[in-house]
Amino acid sequence: MINFNYETDFKLLEDAKISNWISSIIIKEKCKEDEINYVFCDDDYLHKLNVQFLDHDTLTDVISFDYSVGKKLQGDIFISIERVKDNAKDFNVEFESELHRVIIHGVLHYCGYKDKTEADASEMRLKENEALDMLQTM
Repeated sequence: MINFNYETDFKLLEDAKISNWISSIIIKEKCKEDEINYVFCDDDYLHKLNVQFLDHDTLTDVISFDYSVGKKLQGDIFISIERVKDNAKDFNVEFESELHRVIIHGVLHYCGYKDKTEADASEMRLKENEALDMLQTM
């Protein structure tokens, strides 16, 4: 089950479509969907989590807490809408495109993809792009 929660005044457009898209990516990756909670928030909210749980005193766009067991995916994905907006401007892309990339990025981590090395980051970007292309056809 995909759940969307809001700690800011932002509301996701087409949440049923986005939920179906996420589920289809999970199936494509041969994983099973359990409970995945998305929490859309602001920089302050996410910064506090970053400091408290990861000991990182920086702003970030997304933090994922992975509670998956094997291929059964579950976890909490926190997304700062402020960071996504700023990143969209910095990368010269539409806000929705950057938001969708961040949304699927967390799930791809749960599926086993990493992004710490250059090679892993390249593979992650490829998977993100494939997922974004899939969303365009839904």
